[in-house]
Amino acid sequence: MKLGILSTSPNCYSTRRLVEAAINRGHACKVLNTLKFSIDVAAGNPGLFYRQKPIPDYDAVLPRIGASITYFGTAVLRQFEQMDIFCTNTAAGVTNSRDKLRCLQILSRHQIGIPETTFVRDKKDVLPAIERVGGAPVIIKLLEGTQGIGVLLAETQQSAEGIIELLQSQKQSVLIQKFVSESKGRDIRAFVVGDQVIGAMRRVAQGQEFRSNVHRGAKTERVILDENYCETAVRATQILGLRVAGVDMLEGADGPQILEINSSPGLEGIENCLQLDIAGAIIDYIAAQVDFPEIDLRQRLTVSRGYGVTEIHIPDGSKYIGQGINASGFEDRDINALTLYRDGKVIPNPRSDRTLEPEDRLLCFGKLESMRELVPKKTRRNRRPVLQKLPPDSQSESP
Repeated sequence: MKLGILSTSPNCYSTRRLVEAAINRGHACKVLNTLKFSIDVAAGNPGLFYRQKPIPDYDAVLPRIGASITYFGTAVLRQFEQMDIFCTNTAAGVTNSRDKLRCLQILSRHQIGIPETTFVRDKKDVLPAIERVGGAPVIIKLLEGTQGIGVLLAETQQSAEGIIELLQSQKQSVLIQKFVSESKGRDIRAFVVGDQVIGAMRRVAQGQEFRSNVHRGAKTERVILDENYCETAVRATQILGLRVAGVDMLEGADGPQILEINSSPGLEGIENCLQLDIAGAIIDYIAAQVDFPEIDLRQRLTVSRGYGVTEIHIPDGSKYIGQGINASGFEDRDINALTLYRDGKVIPNPRSDRTLEPEDRLLCFGKLESMRELVPKKTRRNRRPVLQKLPPDSQSESP
């Protein structure tokens, strides 16, 4: 495998470990300075130049894009995607994860725990927003802070108002977030590769510091996550369009609460804590996936006139309950079930003989006119066919 690592810091721990892991496994690997690319956009021929020369063929690209160069870095990454080169994280996924509000907005429509959060611009909306998340104390966050920078704890309503007013006067956009008291000064970093959590650590702040970032002196300890935490971390990563990520979670009274998802997670802290070869696991995953470049359905389906992807709900009392998917007549109407959602579980490529149950939801691809009659009338007004990238699934029920 010929691997390119997009990074402006070739000597940092994470980049060096990834290069070392790739070479030790017999792969060719080169660190590519993200800022040294030129992007050529031409009909039918997306191209890239690196240091004024055409980019050679790569089997895979691993992005390590810093927050300060997100726009240009994701443009370069997107170009690799258009060239059908496997990218461990998509440009859309990186963009989704970098903006804390965007990340939480995407996760909010799914059954995934997140702290109550509000976003305001008008000064008059600040007090009602604080009350809606449970009142002071509250956490105040800048939308694009990293390593704990731009994360503040306001103990009182008055101090929260003052902090928000100051930040807004500096043209900063802020989030107001519920303070999860039972997790004060500690959180969990789960490291997701593909469809599994390969390691996790608990970070515990020291002294009076409430932020549990390692860069702020937090201590780390190994933690074995239960199924609920692992499933939450993996699902959140996939929903955002990522394959390799560090998922930060609070241990709330009601279970895991997603704080944020890092698309370029550091390796030093977690490798030293767990004494695991995290870099090697990432390289092994990439090597196993290079034959499967990302497919963006929004691009592919534009040429399929009259076809699309939508979600079909099987409500209580539906005539399809108790029938197998194959007996429902979907295939006869040119409808293919891609994924079944049941009781919070995701079942990719469900067997054709699987019996449908009340409240099942089927993600289907097919003829729009055929699927239209299956969408309940009460939701039809507010829904459109979904032409989106499917999250990568590793399991299938196909025989």
